[in-house]
Amino acid sequence: MPHEIISWKQIESDINSLAQKLENSSFSSIYTISRGGLVPSRLIADFLGIEKICVDSPTIPSQSLIVDDIFDSGKTFEKISTLIDGDDFTFATIYARHQKNFPKQLIFGKLVTSDDYLVFPWDKIEFFGSEKLNLR
Repeated sequence: MPHEIISWKQIESDINSLAQKLENSSFSSIYTISRGGLVPSRLIADFLGIEKICVDSPTIPSQSLIVDDIFDSGKTFEKISTLIDGDDFTFATIYARHQKNFPKQLIFGKLVTSDDYLVFPWDKIEFFGSEKLNLR
């Protein structure tokens, strides 16, 4: 499978870009879905000084910040949007895959123009397996 390995240095740079786009907003907490959104949520929380991260919440209040790693197929966005009453929320991702139509709620750090699978630092074992990374 064609893939691109994303380094921690790149993540930090792209999270910084995303955080700058969010810094004038006021959110008291972050909502995310495990597993892809866990690390990005923590990083954005640190940048924005947000202390509360809610994971896999069955409902999400309107005017919330939802964080994930990438906007790709739109399936996570669709799932999240069913948990919120209305469409007044912000869906923030580090990356967004090139598409024609992004939802109005989406804010992203960097546009990805290739179709390669992105392997994030926290996904390496899942993608490659621990044996290939010489972890066993």
